[in-house]
Amino acid sequence: MNIPNLLTLGRIVFIPLLVVFFYLPFAWSLPVAAALFALASVTDWLDGYLARRWNQATPFGAFLDPVADKVMVAVALALLIERYDSLWLTLPALVIIGREIVISALREWMAEMGKRSSVAVSWLGKIKTTLQMGALLLLIAFSPGTPLALLGLLTLHAAALLTLWSMMLYLRAAWPHLSRSM
Repeated sequence: MNIPNLLTLGRIVFIPLLVVFFYLPFAWSLPVAAALFALASVTDWLDGYLARRWNQATPFGAFLDPVADKVMVAVALALLIERYDSLWLTLPALVIIGREIVISALREWMAEMGKRSSVAVSWLGKIKTTLQMGALLLLIAFSPGTPLALLGLLTLHAAALLTLWSMMLYLRAAWPHLSRSM
């Protein structure tokens, strides 16, 4: 067990805490939930950076990091779908969750074929993730209808568009391998 893996495990521990603070009936609970989400988002970047910098990448970390990220984002989106009760939040949330399922399955399938590098994380995915995390932070921290929540909603829509674009790029890169196996 190394520090990058501990940071990833910490992100998983934050998930139930995020849910608890999100539902607590106190004025300070949503800012605390948002702070937990922000801290978890920073550890997403930090664990990868440290693993590369200190040469501590492990198969366990390579497995657990994307799982922790996807579960954290899916839980935050599910909480927000309930809170906002709006097509304008639900639609981009479902696009993001659906894309994560499709790309995870695609990466697993490509790995079985020995072609995982064909669907490696791209710069577009990093921009999408940054927008997504920023949007979720704003949507958790601020009440629906407030200017910063509206900014969060617009940013979530931008992230959903990048999500679709990056999914199309991944599918296009994988298409030669997919079409040969049909």
